[in-house]
Amino acid sequence: MTSRAWRPATSDIPTSPGVYRFMNQRGTVLYVGKAKNLRNRLSTYFGPPESLMERTRRMVDTARSVDWTVVPTERAALQLEYAWIKEFQPEFNIRFRDDKSYPYLVVTVTDTIPRVFLSRRKDIPGAKYFGPFANSWALRDTLNTLLKAFPVRSCTETTYRRAQRENRPCLLGDIGKCAAPCVGRIEPAEHKALALGLASFMDGKDDRIIDTLRLDMLQSAERLDFERAAKLRDRLEAIETILIKNTMVLSDRVDADIFGIAYDSLHAASYVFRVRGGRVKQARGWVMDTDTEPRPHDLVEAALRDGFDDQFPPAKLVIVPTLPRDVDLFSERLTEARGVAGEKGGVEIRVAKRGELATLSDTVKLNAKHTLQTYVQKRSTDVVARSAALAELGDALCLDEAPLRIECFDVSHLGGENQVASMVVFEDGLPRRDHYRKFAIDDARDDTDAIYQVVSRRLRRLIGDADETNDGDRQDEPPKKSGFAYPPGLLVVDGGAPQVSAARRAMAESGLDIPICGLAKRLEEVWLPDSDYPVILPRSSEALFVLQRVRDEAHRVALSYQKTTRRRSISSQLSDIPGVGKKTVTLLLTHFGSVTALKQADREDLRLVPGIGPAMVDKIFHALHPEKAPNGGSSSGGSR
Repeated sequence: MTSRAWRPATSDIPTSPGVYRFMNQRGTVLYVGKAKNLRNRLSTYFGPPESLMERTRRMVDTARSVDWTVVPTERAALQLEYAWIKEFQPEFNIRFRDDKSYPYLVVTVTDTIPRVFLSRRKDIPGAKYFGPFANSWALRDTLNTLLKAFPVRSCTETTYRRAQRENRPCLLGDIGKCAAPCVGRIEPAEHKALALGLASFMDGKDDRIIDTLRLDMLQSAERLDFERAAKLRDRLEAIETILIKNTMVLSDRVDADIFGIAYDSLHAASYVFRVRGGRVKQARGWVMDTDTEPRPHDLVEAALRDGFDDQFPPAKLVIVPTLPRDVDLFSERLTEARGVAGEKGGVEIRVAKRGELATLSDTVKLNAKHTLQTYVQKRSTDVVARSAALAELGDALCLDEAPLRIECFDVSHLGGENQVASMVVFEDGLPRRDHYRKFAIDDARDDTDAIYQVVSRRLRRLIGDADETNDGDRQDEPPKKSGFAYPPGLLVVDGGAPQVSAARRAMAESGLDIPICGLAKRLEEVWLPDSDYPVILPRSSEALFVLQRVRDEAHRVALSYQKTTRRRSISSQLSDIPGVGKKTVTLLLTHFGSVTALKQADREDLRLVPGIGPAMVDKIFHALHPEKAPNGGSSSGGSR
């Protein structure tokens, strides 16, 4: 049986919608597919061979690699799948291999009497096209609904002329789905305005029909006319299906290279879509080396230097997330690389702020983020790399042995209030989440005092658990240990020399001797106790990578806990107001979305919350802003 060593790790495959491509050893595309969930779909190809259909098994046995491109919606995935099957003509694809194309909705807006209809052609002069669309049934159903709101002529030229001769409209005119310009029921100018209105709606500029249908559906449900409500619901779904923004198919005239950038403090990744003739011809991502903390301008310049090859020279338009510092210089270089003789103007480099290019730029950025996440995850899960990183860290910090268990502490607060802290644990370079701990801090003068308190509490638990384990061991039953009972090989704090000194003081008072260091965010310096200068690890160092992951995880957990306690605090504060129950608290937090937004709300904002009357608005406002209460009084008085 053919080896499948090239199979990607399941954890590396995203759960987002996207398009995947299987390729042989020469890089020829064998199969293109789409998925609502890439991980679930690709996993089906790597089960037992006997569970696969014969054609699928042959394709997987022939393949030597698979890649994927993430997109925001399943519909966008279908569009990209269609474009790539047409582009690559894969051997194992059946769908879309013929010349059949998807239907478009066409409005002949330049005609004196415009017409709306469905077509698979795109060569009609003066027509405006919407699509292509994959679901013909949804498109037809939506057109029927649209004609009720925009009764534009949809008949053929023959039918229209016959109606003119006989001075009798067709059935659509009789049932209200056509304004019947053929018999003069509407002036040509008014009819053209209807056609332009329909086109405007399809462009997403007029949502009156959706609002009308939704209101009609709700009213039908209130009248218990559920059959009509269900039909209206289906119409709404059809319209919303048809109006999902098509991010993967642009105008035929568009040729562009669209770059996306993603980075953290140690790594950066770039991704590019090559759009030619309105279709994404190539999607490619790569990781970029960074010697210093990445900056957007530098990363864009690196992407423009490395992002082109002989197969795809620069397009005339290059879209970037941030302009390089010297736009003219890079424009000249790309113009030279483009090498199109006799072409007017050079390569334009710009940022897309709106429209179809801006939408597609968001998709490219999404793929850049996934490229970065995949690289970091692979680097984190490589056993050899982890062992080397821990050994390197032990050498850099002059430890007796590699720190197999690392504990990191971080403090989080909001303007000095509601202080909390986190302790995260990494064993053998991987997170040990069942040993994570969270701390509430009642009163700490500052971050250093908070670090001292939290580290002291952790060390007391370490001593206490060790004593309990030693005293309570039974011969017939192994002792049960908590996460606090395991001593760390290295204790890390988020911060510089002051935080390290605070942790060192707590360690000295405990009588224990565990190595301590701190990682400062600004320049990623590693601080040791009683040291005047930090340890500077190379930016590409695996040891620094481990410390950064541990520190970032501690920060994430602390921030998450701080937000939870903040929400709990505001809930308690609101529940103390007479007349405010759990339901009202939930309404407020749901309506405003965050505690910060709720605290910033004025009376007018609070009045917009459904189910809260004027008197209650005043009570809530005074509770959130006691300094604004009348005479500085309490919020519970309900005074105005």
